[in-house]
Amino acid sequence: MNKQLTIAMPKGRIFTEAVELLRNAGFELPPEFDDSRKLIIDVDEEDFRFILAKPMDVATYVEHGVADLGIAGKDVLLEEERDVYELLDLKISSCYLAVAGLPGTKINDVAPKIATKYPNIAAAYFREQGEQVEIIKLNGSIELAPMIGLADRIVDIVSTGRTLKENGLVEYETIAGVTSRLIVNPVSYRIKDERISELIKRLNEVIY
Repeated sequence: MNKQLTIAMPKGRIFTEAVELLRNAGFELPPEFDDSRKLIIDVDEEDFRFILAKPMDVATYVEHGVADLGIAGKDVLLEEERDVYELLDLKISSCYLAVAGLPGTKINDVAPKIATKYPNIAAAYFREQGEQVEIIKLNGSIELAPMIGLADRIVDIVSTGRTLKENGLVEYETIAGVTSRLIVNPVSYRIKDERISELIKRLNEVIY
C-alpha cells in the first residue's frame, strides 16, 4: 500500500511558516523547496508530496482525497465547512476576523450591506447578532467597499491592522481568532494512521 503522504499547502506566509515548522520537527525538506515555482513537489527522502494551492482550495483538495493532509487557516475552514477532520492547531500565521468600516459611521438600519470574501462567516455572525444584512461577495481589495459607498461594513482578515489604517478604516468588532490548522481526509486518516500519527507527534513537540 502506498504510504506516501500528500500535503496541500498555500503559498505565502502560511507556506513559509509551515515549512519552518516541519523542519523544526526534523523533516528534511531541501533548500530549493522554498523557492520552487512548481505546483507539485515530491520530497522522496520523507516520502512526501506537496501540492501548492490557493488558500481557499486546500480544504477542497483534502475533502476530495487528492491530498491526504492540508494546512489551512481557520478562516478557510469556517467559511468552506468541508468534510475534513481538524487534527492540530499549528499556531502559525496568527490573525483574526473583524468587522471594520469608516470611523464614526453607524450601520444602516435598513438592509445594511456587508462586503466580504467570507460570505458564510459574515452571514452567520450578523445572524447571531440578530441583524439582517445584505452580503456582497468580493474577492479582493475589500477595504474599498466602504470608501466608495458599496457597503456599510466589511468583514475581513486583520493581521497588523496596517491596511485598514492606511485606508482610513477602523475595527468595530472581532469575530474570531485565526491560526493555521492541520487537516486530514477521513479515509486517509484510517488507512495511513501510523504515518499521520507520527507526523502529529513530531509536530506537537515543536509547537508552542
